[in-house]
Amino acid sequence: MAVYADLHVHSKYSRATSRDMDLPHIEWWARRKGVGIVGTGDFTHPAWRRILGESLVEVSDGFFSLRDDLQLAGGGPGPRPSFVLQTELSLIYRRGGRSRRVHMVVLAPDFDAVDAIIRAVGPYGKLESDGRPMLSLDTYDLLSMLLDIDGRIFMFPAHAWTPWYAIFGSKSGFDSLEEALDDLSVHITALETGLSSDPPMNRMLSDLDRLFMVSFSDAHSPRNLAREVTIFDEKVNDYNMLINALRTGDGLLGTVEYHPEEGKYHYDGHRACGVRLTPREARELGGRCPVCGRPLTLGTLHRIDDLADRAEPENVDPFTYAVPLPVLVSQAVGVKSMTSKKVQRLYGELLKTLDASELDILLHRHIPDIERVDGRVALAVRLMREGRLDIQPGYDGEYGTVRVPF
Repeated sequence: MAVYADLHVHSKYSRATSRDMDLPHIEWWARRKGVGIVGTGDFTHPAWRRILGESLVEVSDGFFSLRDDLQLAGGGPGPRPSFVLQTELSLIYRRGGRSRRVHMVVLAPDFDAVDAIIRAVGPYGKLESDGRPMLSLDTYDLLSMLLDIDGRIFMFPAHAWTPWYAIFGSKSGFDSLEEALDDLSVHITALETGLSSDPPMNRMLSDLDRLFMVSFSDAHSPRNLAREVTIFDEKVNDYNMLINALRTGDGLLGTVEYHPEEGKYHYDGHRACGVRLTPREARELGGRCPVCGRPLTLGTLHRIDDLADRAEPENVDPFTYAVPLPVLVSQAVGVKSMTSKKVQRLYGELLKTLDASELDILLHRHIPDIERVDGRVALAVRLMREGRLDIQPGYDGEYGTVRVPF
């Protein structure tokens, strides 16, 4: 048996997030999606920290459950998820004569550790202004603080290749973990691939061989939970076992990935001019937009290609691609909006009739079983599993488009 984990999410206190990103809706959608372990998001925000303390009950060491009286009716067929205390921090600082903008995800074992983190980082930014606070703090100094607070705190780079806000981003990142974290780099054992890259892309760099690849949704809406997840063995049933899996690989089984072309920064380009380019095309243009002449935003494929020291990926982590079920349903019924009543009605019918979560339907349910609910959805799931999709890659902040070739 396996458990799906989504350890990078946000709350309604982060900018550009849904007002439904509260604990009851996160739990409700986690059950529908099939997520067994989910991050709380944003524990450094004062209001959200209070809500977490009032709403969560510890059910095992470092794993929390939503209070019974706060649960929403309905939901999915899966068991109630365990919450893990989690936040994302936006670090903005200067190093080596350059501006650095790096996002890090932090997991904490208990509220004492959370409060100590809040006290430590509070002087470096306005925690109340954003659930993902901007801190004038060096990545090295942050990790040093966390290690001093509690050795069970775990930090990993968020969406590691995103151009603007990532440890390896083309606009403001570093060329290696050692450059960013010096002697403390040994304490980083996991790397979030992000929506625009996948494990094979990351395994083009031998420098990353010692790291475990993880994938999470970075959800700003509860509907977007589980668009990427990491799979753990069912024995990972408390915080210490979770962190041990992220540090040693024991109990870490793989990931479920977006096709990286779907991500917003896979190809190079310039959104304002509608220019989408492969890395080769961008190099031939000297990294300049052919329409306006301004610098292109170099995507994850280009950046990895620049740093890669292998012709082919090696030791690729177990993973599988998946397309969110509402995307497949909307195309099956010929409706553009994934949130339309028609799509949501059929989506709910699939979960109820099959007594299955979204991830279970996408990855495991027999096609004939799905076919008994809706033939075109069954065909869409089969084509997705076979990798028979039409994808236009994303670029410069624009998501890629995925079409099922019915």
